[in-house]
Amino acid sequence: MSQAGTLILIMSIAVLAPLLAHGVGRRLPVPLVIFEIALGILVGPDVLGWAGEGEVIDVLADLGLAMLIFLAGYEIEFDKVRGATLRRSVRAWLISLAVGLGLATLLSGFDRGVYIGTALTSTALGTVLPMLRDAGDLRSRFGSVMLTFGAVGEFGPIIAIALLLSGRSPGRSTAVLAAFALLTAVAVWWATRPRPPWFTRVVELTLHTSGQFAVRLVVLLLAVMLGVSQALGLDTLLGAFAAGVIARLVLHGSAPRSAEPVMEKVEAMGFGFLVPVFYVVTGIEFDLDSLLSGGRALLLLPLFLVLFLAVRGLPVYALAPRDLGRRDRGALTLFAATALPLVVAITTIGVDAGTMRTDEAAALVGAAMVSVLVFPLAGLRLRGERAAPRKAAGEPESW
Repeated sequence: MSQAGTLILIMSIAVLAPLLAHGVGRRLPVPLVIFEIALGILVGPDVLGWAGEGEVIDVLADLGLAMLIFLAGYEIEFDKVRGATLRRSVRAWLISLAVGLGLATLLSGFDRGVYIGTALTSTALGTVLPMLRDAGDLRSRFGSVMLTFGAVGEFGPIIAIALLLSGRSPGRSTAVLAAFALLTAVAVWWATRPRPPWFTRVVELTLHTSGQFAVRLVVLLLAVMLGVSQALGLDTLLGAFAAGVIARLVLHGSAPRSAEPVMEKVEAMGFGFLVPVFYVVTGIEFDLDSLLSGGRALLLLPLFLVLFLAVRGLPVYALAPRDLGRRDRGALTLFAATALPLVVAITTIGVDAGTMRTDEAAALVGAAMVSVLVFPLAGLRLRGERAAPRKAAGEPESW
């Protein structure tokens, strides 16, 4: 099939997936991403063989991943991600990294273990936050804690990718990362500087016109940070995350009244087009044959699923704030152990480098897909019995 035909098929799946999610959701709330990936597998080369690969499709999928990480970075409210909870979340992630690298090295050797161990420490913040928002739990105390632990689980692996998977020596990787941090700090300083009055006026005047100044500025920030990270030889995910943080500072600092409608437009562009392309292409490129051929790959999938829970989840449970009850800590563990976007990115890097085997990558991505399907639903069920009475009583949710 031509690339144009493949794109039409991908967008058809993007339209069909929310309809299926809505229909099935009346009985079982299945995350939308599961339908997007599953339908991608269905039309991919290992099942129906309708969809092909191509440079244009790959570029759109890469932009979709960048947009997903950008939106995750934008969601982080640094005035709330701080203090004791932030220190706990950093310690939990560092423990996860040490344990993950150790177990993965024992399982697959050091070279492949670095990729697997790093992937095991990730949290799919961009997947979890919409679920918490839809459940009305994002602004609660639990939501703020999950935001902090999830942010570290998203940002930590991106830093680890830059340090461990770049192919450079640790000293040079650290120097390059420091250079990127310095450039990002300059961008943050610029973002926090007061904007002239005309800036706010232009944002408001073009918000509902063809000018769309603020939306174009956000896209420019994303493009610049992607370009900076690529020029320094870092993974573009780091640039996408930093761009999200900078965009939030610019909009909320200079045009707070327009920040929400601006990001609604950016989210429409992301979740309406680019992000679905990324997830559907993930399904199309999924190596189903390697996974279903039996043997080691099929056995690795449930093992990786358990490792997501053990490596990422257990340290979170142990270091969760003490004011959370047992059920909330259990829900936090399940949400933190939910992984997918960074797992796809890391396994892609590993396979492209010739280090990871395709069957191992398929097993790891398959386990991440199951985690997205199972863990958040279980976490919401644990939260449900506590959240429902508070909402029914009309009590305000607080941080």
